[in-house]
Amino acid sequence: MAQTVLESLDLLQMGKRAKAAAALLARKSTPDKNAALLAIADALDANILSILEANQRDLELAVRNGVDPIWIRDRIDLEKRTADIIADVRKVAELPDPVGEVLLDSTLENGLQLIKRRTPLGVLGTIYESRPNVTVDVSTLALKTSNAVILRGGSDVLYSNMRLTEVMQDVLAAHDFPAEAIQYISSTDRRYVTEMLRLYEYIDMIIPRGGNGLHTFCRENSSIPVITGGIGVCHIFVDESAQLDKVLPVLDNAKTQRPAVCNSMETLLVHRDIAEEILPQVVAVLGEAGVEFHAGERAYQIVGGDERVLPAADDDFDTEWYNLTLNLKVVEDVDEAIAHIERHGTQHSDSILTETASHAERFLNEVDSAAVYWNASTRFTDGSALGMGAEVAISTQKLHARGPMALEELTTYKWIVKGDYTSRP
Repeated sequence: MAQTVLESLDLLQMGKRAKAAAALLARKSTPDKNAALLAIADALDANILSILEANQRDLELAVRNGVDPIWIRDRIDLEKRTADIIADVRKVAELPDPVGEVLLDSTLENGLQLIKRRTPLGVLGTIYESRPNVTVDVSTLALKTSNAVILRGGSDVLYSNMRLTEVMQDVLAAHDFPAEAIQYISSTDRRYVTEMLRLYEYIDMIIPRGGNGLHTFCRENSSIPVITGGIGVCHIFVDESAQLDKVLPVLDNAKTQRPAVCNSMETLLVHRDIAEEILPQVVAVLGEAGVEFHAGERAYQIVGGDERVLPAADDDFDTEWYNLTLNLKVVEDVDEAIAHIERHGTQHSDSILTETASHAERFLNEVDSAAVYWNASTRFTDGSALGMGAEVAISTQKLHARGPMALEELTTYKWIVKGDYTSRP
């Protein structure tokens, strides 16, 4: 039976149920998992009205609480995203199941057969803010990889998340899957986050999706391994050889398509030799979309006469805006661009627009980010956009997973050793 918001919360019991569910999931075949995923997609489609009704309650609360309309559009409103969410679930069903994949198979000189095989992580704990699509993304990726999941979303999307969870749990129960494979912490009391971070006996990995404060809190208070990411101070560097007629559409896409997501551009770096030509065009085109600009000293000398351009404050280049604010900076060359990104970036997504292959190769090799681009928008750092079906997070760490965390990143491996009653000499 689907849990309700009235259920008494006992996180220890939730952890026990999740661990038991993960053991049952490990026995499920790939065809069984795919059938359940397709049924989830169908159920989400069939329950669109009730899902959007729940989402409307969240939207009304957000408006009453004075939430930024851009945040509401990008992080809370589901109406224009349901088709993509359902399509991503179906895509996950189509993708190869990594569980059981043999990564290595060799025979040692002593006759032992050595096999390295992918296995599920076990139980995932995901803590996230806004974006109810994460509830579906994480749950379906976990199901495909035979992992159970405990979800804790933000208070601003509580009703949406609860309804989405209920729909998925009902499908699991109807298909002889443990409904407890997907559990949702139905309270906004923050003490449950702390409790969740202590369930090391039952949760194998914590994945926080939110701001720097959430990530720091999880790293400092968790007794469970934490994979952090999603904080995106992303840059695009326009080099002197870039085709300027092709640059503006990319910059517009990177900044204005969805400004409140982590892969949107926060800082535009421009080579000094083209700054006087390109910066006025950037202000004119992106300014029409409502962008406000914070310009470094040399950039301000060029476009500071426009009322939409303000002098950049000291910490602007370290800020993830989540809105239509864009930093502008003129740099001497690719060296200064790389140095700026190293100093102010968050190792998320950074791009170079150039026709000079040697500059591009230096940028791709030396910028230490999870995703680096040549002549493309940073908006592609996304599991769905990169053909992974969905993602649980964008990891900016270097251990285990980096970039969009999809199916393979939700697995570990075990060593299987086969002998013939073999003893070590």
